[in-house]
Amino acid sequence: MVVPAPFLLSHGTTTLAFRCSHGVVVAADTRSSCGSLISDPSSRKVITLHRHLLATTSGTSADCATWLRLLRCSLRLRHLNEGQQPSVAGAAKLLAFLLRGCHSKDLCVATLLCGWDHNGPGLYYVYSDGTCLSGDVFSVGSGSPYAYGVMDGGYSYDLPHDEAFLLARQAVGHAAHRDSYSGGNVDLYHVRSSGWVCISREDLTDVYRGLGPTVEEIRDDKDHLQEETKVE
Repeated sequence: MVVPAPFLLSHGTTTLAFRCSHGVVVAADTRSSCGSLISDPSSRKVITLHRHLLATTSGTSADCATWLRLLRCSLRLRHLNEGQQPSVAGAAKLLAFLLRGCHSKDLCVATLLCGWDHNGPGLYYVYSDGTCLSGDVFSVGSGSPYAYGVMDGGYSYDLPHDEAFLLARQAVGHAAHRDSYSGGNVDLYHVRSSGWVCISREDLTDVYRGLGPTVEEIRDDKDHLQEETKVE
């Protein structure tokens, strides 16, 4: 017997990524909500899969965590068998294939796979119905329409590092200001040829009000960025 939920638990987020000549810039807010309840204001929505591949999470937190953990294990096994990491496209197609087999299980997984392989920077959108799309700019979540509005006005493939980082921060900051389900902080990552690096975590209120680091401050600090624990 299936017991229906007593009420619908709406949820939302803002995650985004875009490709540039120097890599993939990834940003996401940190607010996890359950209906009108903010269950965690500082959750992590950018998940490391291996040294050159990140994934963003949007949808049901448990579903995203479970399927990305399964993907990480599958990629590790292929690495051990083949002696090299699968391409970003290969990882995206593998996840889409796994999800497609469970399309009737009421899953809610929407993720951006952001990485670097022999073809350079790669960006794919994968949804729980098996959808797999490649592109240069993606934003997922309830705040994505607002984020697209900012990115469409400032994005180009040849953006320098500083301007790309600033654009990603501003897009999430604007989305969080307009979308009640997005908020907390903004996590900023950069995937480049040498692997991913965590750029910053900033309060979104400061970002929107312009109190965060300026382009010049980011330029001064970019040589002192600290990488998080490596995921083999």
